[in-house]
Amino acid sequence: MPVKGVSRVGGLGTAAVLGGAVATAAVLTSCGISTTSAPEQPSRAAPTSPSRPVPSASPSRAAPSTSVTPSASTSRSAPDPVQLPPLHADFDYQIGGAYPPPVGVRIVSRDRTASPAPGLYNICYVNAFQAQPDERASWPADLLLRDADGEVVVDEDWGEALLDIRTAAKRKRVAARVNRWIDGCAAKGFDAVEPDNYDSYTRSHHLLTANDATAFITLLSRHAHARRLAIAQKNTVELAGLRKRTRLDFAIAEECAEYAECGEYAEAFDDRVIVIEYSDSGLRKARSGFAGRLSIVRRDLDVSTPGSAGYVRKVR
Repeated sequence: MPVKGVSRVGGLGTAAVLGGAVATAAVLTSCGISTTSAPEQPSRAAPTSPSRPVPSASPSRAAPSTSVTPSASTSRSAPDPVQLPPLHADFDYQIGGAYPPPVGVRIVSRDRTASPAPGLYNICYVNAFQAQPDERASWPADLLLRDADGEVVVDEDWGEALLDIRTAAKRKRVAARVNRWIDGCAAKGFDAVEPDNYDSYTRSHHLLTANDATAFITLLSRHAHARRLAIAQKNTVELAGLRKRTRLDFAIAEECAEYAECGEYAEAFDDRVIVIEYSDSGLRKARSGFAGRLSIVRRDLDVSTPGSAGYVRKVR
């Protein structure tokens, strides 16, 4: 979510849970991996079913940037290096619908149902920790997080059921579906994956922990690297310091300038950070502190397409 405890566009943790998450993070562990489902609508766009991304022509990989070889993998042999996004490059956030990127853009993030933008560095958005409203019925009932009364725990801002990742066995089953989506991203020619709602544990009424979240994201990062995809940490600044353990390659941070968190991401990810602000004041703050270091864009809350009434995209 872009603002802590208010309307949802992504996944920053709430201020109330920040201290607890940091304490929990000290004991984190990781385990497990890998069914398919109907296409999801992007959870980061407006809850009112944004227009679907329009597939572009045949995908084309961007020119190589600095690459990294993950320190571990699920296979016996080390995976090939992944391609990282270019540093301090013009970015466009298109998860609400694909369109021709503005001149100068080098990095684009699009929903997994879309196609990559030819010639650019392409990031594939997946909703990894919560079930889209139109997907909820397709998930096994026991993989939806339930409270003591047996009621499904829901992210009220977006009507998305939280997925139950409390045990290694359940994490492997949830990852089975998400990893199929990651496979689809790789097959289309994306360069990286953006798993959203890493911070869903902060909305779980204490049923999930930071340990559960990091164990699950580590499964996804191993699988992404095996498919030669880089993987982003989406928001969740309180866990940024665990980058090496979770094997996350770069960060996508919503409103980090608005909440004075960009510096923490920059330190944890060696300035390989994409910043999305949703207000002019946030954009000014981001540029004031990090214009020469990070990739920064100002978008509208609906992440809409050009021609839409609320469309906003600014870089200065």
